[in-house]
Amino acid sequence: MSGGPHAKLAELGHALPEVAAPVASYVPAVQSGQHVYVSGQLPMAEGKLLATGKVGAGVSVEQAKDLAHRCALNALAAIDSLVGLENVVKIVKLTGFVASAPGFTGQPGVINGASDLFGTVFGEAGRHARSAVGVAELPLDAPVEIDVIVEVA
Repeated sequence: MSGGPHAKLAELGHALPEVAAPVASYVPAVQSGQHVYVSGQLPMAEGKLLATGKVGAGVSVEQAKDLAHRCALNALAAIDSLVGLENVVKIVKLTGFVASAPGFTGQPGVINGASDLFGTVFGEAGRHARSAVGVAELPLDAPVEIDVIVEVA
């Protein structure tokens, strides 16, 4: 890919954020062999959760999609700090969790906020397997959380 992932992020107007500090006993990402496993990433910016509540009741689908996008940026920051984005070979698996109001079934559209960013930044290597799951609650009352597995060189 011409210019690499950092150039693509800059082209999109994004700077990688600081790696979000864990909210419990874990590390942001670990490498095992040729894979990096990124811990659950919340929509944090500058140490603060960007929104709280349930999608479909207080948090709109568009807002939640933007929050998933932020989760993806945070995941990229964790990957970059561990191995460097230039070493990503493939986004393998994305799991997205959406704190959902009763009856809300639009989880896939919300998690597209993360999937679309990975596809834009990494092209074909950003296409991944995925799960989008509705849950009753997430840590800190976050509306969205993602975790990611990537293959690295």
